[in-house]
Parts: sequence; structure tokens; C-alpha cells
Amino acid sequence: MISSNDFRTGVTIDLEGSVWRVVEFLHVKPGKGSAFVRTKLKNVQTGNVMDRTFRAGETVPQAILEKRTMQHTYKDADQFVFMDMETFEENRLNEEQIGDRVKYLSEGMEVNVVTWNDQVLEVELPNSVVLEIVETDPGVKGDTATGGTKPATVSTGAQVMVPLFISVGERIKIDTRNDSYLGRE
Repeated sequence: MISSNDFRTGVTIDLEGSVWRVVEFLHVKPGKGSAFVRTKLKNVQTGNVMDRTFRAGETVPQAILEKRTMQHTYKDADQFVFMDMETFEENRLNEEQIGDRVKYLSEGMEVNVVTWNDQVLEVELPNSVVLEIVETDPGVKGDTATGGTKPATVSTGAQVMVPLFISVGERIKIDTRNDSYLGRE
């Protein structure tokens, strides 16, 4: 159990049978009446967001999440096979469990798999990955770093906007949180 006074950004709670993460919180002490905590919660499984107000000191069950480091070993049909780095057991996840970040998943990549009650909630990729450009328009003499951008496809199949001077075969660093180009590698 966790008190509403202890809410911080990132805290996970068990509310109505699902896991909610505190996105924003505000302790309010009105001149009249008792204090309360106004929160914005995000459902970890569905991504839904809701506003909820708790009385100051109200206790709610805290969701204890387990985070394990796993390595993506290979893809088998529509399943991605991961090896637990501690127990060396194989786990299979589908594309729906991994989410939209599957486009940056490459073999040998280490990820954090977050579970709750033996149910996979999310797969956390590194904040940045280095991938090779496999398809893009050719660079033209005079293209500069401060000019425009063009679409490029990387080795995992993801599309990223890159500067005009980048060409096929180059390795680039990509921010997986917002799909942006960070630089050459």
C-alpha cells in the first residue's frame, strides 16, 4: 500500500485491477476543507489517461513491477525470442506485446522487459540505437547539414528523417523515444 502523499511521477499503482502510472501530481491544500492530491494517471497496458483526485493520506495498492534484462536472439515467424540474461531461459513475445518500438529491435539487442503478475506490460529499448541505412535518396553535391531532411530506411525496416548528406551504407544513431536522427556513428 502507498499513501497518496507519497505519489511521485513514475510511481505505479494497482487501481481497479490494472496498472496505472502517475504522470502528474499536485498536492492541494485549500483554505477550507481537507487537503487532496490531484493526479493524472496513465494505464500501462492500454495507454489510456485519466484524471483522478485522492484524499490526502488515502492509501492505494502499489503495483510492484518486475524488470528483467533480456537479449533479443531471433525472430520465429511472428514471435520474437528473448533470452533472460540471468537464468538463460527463452521467452517468446509477439509484436503486440512489444509495441511500436519493435521497428528498432535488432538481433543481439538487450532490452528491459517489465512484467506485473507474470503479464508483460512493456519492453523498454535503449534510448538510442545505431543502425545502418539500407535505402535513401542519393546525396547531391552541395547538400549541407543545415539544409532539409529526407526519408531513409534502416536495417530493421524503420523509416527515419535524416539530413540530405546521409547516404546508403552509413551507420546512424537514432533516438528511439521520438524517432529522431542524432548523428553519424
